[in-house]
Amino acid sequence: MKLVYSKWNESSLTDEQRLEKLINLFSYILLQTSGDVNEALDWLSQLDERYNFFDENMSLSDFIDKLKEKGLIDDTDGMFTLTPKGEMKIRQDSFKEIFGNMKKSPEGFHESPMSGKGIERNNTTKKYQFGDQPQNIDTTQTLSNAFKREGIDSFSLNEDDIEIYETEMQTSAATVLLVDISHSMILYGEDRITPAKQVALGLSELILSKYRKDSLNIVLFGDEAREVSVSELPFVSVGPYHTNTKAGLELARSILRRKKNANKQIIMITDGKPSAIYEPGTNSRRIYKNSWGLDPKIINKTLDEAVACRREKIKITTFMIAQDEYLIQFIQQFTAANGGKAYYSSLNELGEQVFVDYLKNKKRFED
Repeated sequence: MKLVYSKWNESSLTDEQRLEKLINLFSYILLQTSGDVNEALDWLSQLDERYNFFDENMSLSDFIDKLKEKGLIDDTDGMFTLTPKGEMKIRQDSFKEIFGNMKKSPEGFHESPMSGKGIERNNTTKKYQFGDQPQNIDTTQTLSNAFKREGIDSFSLNEDDIEIYETEMQTSAATVLLVDISHSMILYGEDRITPAKQVALGLSELILSKYRKDSLNIVLFGDEAREVSVSELPFVSVGPYHTNTKAGLELARSILRRKKNANKQIIMITDGKPSAIYEPGTNSRRIYKNSWGLDPKIINKTLDEAVACRREKIKITTFMIAQDEYLIQFIQQFTAANGGKAYYSSLNELGEQVFVDYLKNKKRFED
């Protein structure tokens, strides 16, 4: 997400709308400051000097009081921290940002076109067919059909009167989102980690709110790989790390192996080729690193992991957020080895592309 600031126009906003927009901006800044509330407030103060967010009707101090009233931050001796409610707010705002962009796009936000006996009810209805579930009867429309046919005085109900809510065919999927936290994710003056975190938070909100039978695990990979919870995501930052893609895939595969879902997938967001692996045959987890070119020792071991995922029927979708020559060469080999997919994505379109791909995969799992 690339923020473009314009002159603050408060005349067209109610006080509540203005507060909500400020909170949305604050949520995004929190992602950039790795959840540091005090630093985020300092950034907001500096932005105010240029864009005049605050005035006599709402000062920065008033805004902080509102954040505390809403339970989004805690105040301990002048040091502010994010509350669990504040973490949830960031997740919801991330989802709304991506979802809003999708609604504006030509493709839009589409459900699977298949209808069936699933548990997700639509607002649309159809005529009753043998086998339809009674709990999905649209009572209002059914009675209306009967009245239109017979009138109130001689009411009777026929099978043709019955309207059934259509339901979306739902299958459960287990997803591991792999996020690169190597040093290049903030190099060259480009913040790539914040959009990646926003995607992870937005995807988690999509699954929690709409696809509750699905599961989402998040794995970060730099020199090493580690799993983090959704609540930890706002506080994630990059480090002076290389890119141990193999370790990330290995941990993701281990997580998916424990899942009972029939459909399993990995979504990987990265901006660089693999440049590290654990030394083979060592128990010390010593890391072999090489940032120059495509090191066969590193590449071949990483491709082995892609093949292992394919054998376990785990599809991998890779989103490249940089157009590095070596990354493209590696991804071509990687995609061929796994049978998965790969896309180049700009940072502005990353969230939308990941959401669309996730929903398309839901449909593919159903076919």
